[in-house]
Parts: sequence; structure tokens; C-alpha cells
Amino acid sequence: MKTNIHDRNQLRGKKTLITGGAKRLGRETALALAREGADVAITFLKSAHDAKKTMVDVGALGVQAIALECDVRDPKSVKTAVSDVVHELGGLDLLVNNAGFFETAEFEKLTPEQWDNIFAINTRGPFLVGQEAARHLRKRTGRIVNLGSLGGERPWSTHAHYSSSKAALHMLTQVMAKALAPSIAVNCVAPGMIDLGERSAATFFRKTALNTPMKRNGTAADVAAAVLFFAGAPHFITGQILTVDGGLGLK
Repeated sequence: MKTNIHDRNQLRGKKTLITGGAKRLGRETALALAREGADVAITFLKSAHDAKKTMVDVGALGVQAIALECDVRDPKSVKTAVSDVVHELGGLDLLVNNAGFFETAEFEKLTPEQWDNIFAINTRGPFLVGQEAARHLRKRTGRIVNLGSLGGERPWSTHAHYSSSKAALHMLTQVMAKALAPSIAVNCVAPGMIDLGERSAATFFRKTALNTPMKRNGTAADVAAAVLFFAGAPHFITGQILTVDGGLGLK
């Protein structure tokens, strides 16, 4: 049987979970999945107001929408959230490990606490959620999409802890792809410079656009489209890191 990755009905009725889905890239991904007909659950930690707004907007697209508080660093919180999602949605087909933390720190001023915290969120979190979700995804030939970073492929000198945590996540993606095959496909989307319209970063993004072969920065829609690709791609595709950077990593 042929698989058409452009079939707009392919995700209709699929049960999806997006960690950290209240705002930014997570919100855009939630809306993109909902437009394709998928039921959407998101987790949030401190963004209850944003989560409520996102769920209203997702629900307006005619799909089931739920938001749950969850700390991806805490195994008990993760177990409860995944169990509640499966109970509310009736199963789980897709996990998007989007929850993450970004921070700048000079290498010689970087503290052990900063190092541990960013790994707890960016690497331990996807491990915990993926491990808990696997038994549910396995029942439905499911998929996991991790959100990595160009920083996990390139050594950013003022982001040692961030780059290292994302590099670890890229490796975790490949390990999970082998460990959870053949029932679960696991891939990773690694965004480059994504402009979310923050005025404080406008000057920085003007410079990065000039240095990018495609002569622009990425958008949240670019990242969401890459997630949707893996959500609907042939299940045979697994263990891949898809960099969404306009060619910036080629320089």
C-alpha cells in the first residue's frame, strides 16, 4: 500500500501530545496538528494562561484539546500527565518532545546548577516522557519527534550547556529509534535561528538573516511543518535529525 505524506487526512483523529505546547514553537505545532485533524494535548509548567488560550484556539479547529500541568524533570509528574492524556484522548499516536530551555552563559561563568538544570529539561525530560509514552505508542505503531537544535550540531561558545544538552538529545533520538523499533519511529527536528518576533532580538536576527544562505531566518511555521513531516512520513523513516536552518549550518 502506498503512503502519501501529503494526504491531509492522514493525521485526522490521531492522538497527539506536545510537551511545552502552550506558546512559541509548541503552540504553533499544536495548531498545525489540529488543522490536520489531530486531537491535541499539551503540557505546561508555568504558562497556564498561555495554555488556556492555546487550547481555546486548538478547540476552535474542531478537534479535542486538553492542557495538563507537567514538570518534565519529575518522573511522577510525567507518569501522571501521560496517563491522563491517554485516558482523555483514548490513546496516543504521536509524542512531540518540545519542552525545552534556552540560556546564554559564558563558559567560565557557567555554574553546575545551570548545567544540571538545562540537561534535566532538554535531555532528561524527553527521556522520561518518551519512556513513559512508549508502551502506549507501541500499541498504535506510534511516533516520537524530539525538538533538538542547530546548537546540538555546532559548538556555540556562549551556550556550552545548551549545545551539549541538545547534542545529547540528538544521540538519544538515534538510540531511541533503535531501542523502540520496529513499532515506534523516532526522529528529531533541529531548528536553527527561528525568529519569533521578539523586538529585543531584532538586531541579532537581522544579522543572522544576512549570514543565512536562504537570506532569512526561520519561522515557527517552518519548524511546525518539519514536525508534521515526521508525523505523517513513512514509518520506515526513523533515527533522523532534520535541521531546519535555511542552510546556516553549512557555513
